Amino acid sequence: MNERILALADEPNTHTPLREGEERIVDPRFVIWIGPGDGPGWVSVQRFRFEPEEVDAVIADVRELLTERGRYACSWEIGSTGRPADLAELLLARGMDWAEHDSHQAGMVLDRDPEPGPAEVTVRVADSLEDYIVSEAIAHTAFGGLVPSDEHVTALFERRNPEVSRRYIASIDGTDIGTATATFLRDGVLLNAGSTLPEHRGRGAYRALVRARWEDAVAAGTPVLVTQAGEMSRPILERLGFRQICTVLALVDRFGETPDP
Repeated sequence: MNERILALADEPNTHTPLREGEERIVDPRFVIWIGPGDGPGWVSVQRFRFEPEEVDAVIADVRELLTERGRYACSWEIGSTGRPADLAELLLARGMDWAEHDSHQAGMVLDRDPEPGPAEVTVRVADSLEDYIVSEAIAHTAFGGLVPSDEHVTALFERRNPEVSRRYIASIDGTDIGTATATFLRDGVLLNAGSTLPEHRGRGAYRALVRARWEDAVAAGTPVLVTQAGEMSRPILERLGFRQICTVLALVDRFGETPDP
């Protein structure tokens, strides 16, 4: 397996282009990605390269860097190439917790034609604010979250870079039922946020969204799809031909309370 493809599966936030409102801190021992949202899911620490005896110093340095930026929780995402090899155990022993959802994710790759979606499922690129509002509503509903405000989605839309990242919407008979994103990189296309409304699952939307992104990857000259899969998406990705190349462990560090406004 190409080392750069493995790196995309193992530590994607280290390699994806930054958008407005995001920050990346690169240290020889780790990389921190900070997004515009709240909570540990918007702060990812990954690409670990240090010795076991350095773990306490690394934790202290990460916490200091984040506290300076007003962040008091983060996710530690440990890929298969991370060092030390027993980092998850070291962090658990120091009071961190497994992530509530998908603490063990599979880094997966597809480099051949996936099965097409059903003929009745159409997929379009979300290229308008109205499409972004639909996409966000589907994704948040599918994952059990609160649908964001139009103002929040407008900010996302204004930060978009369609040459690098695209959203897709799957529909049946004019009803929008699924959404997904793709980030186009030098070595492959990174897939994220594939989701289908619960009442429409099993109708082929997920499969059609994978196929649409594969076709765009081929058109871009990078016919490789890379993603991290949790329990829900891994079985369908395996059926579509994806294969696992690494495992990513996710822990959460809550090291301070958000100050009162």
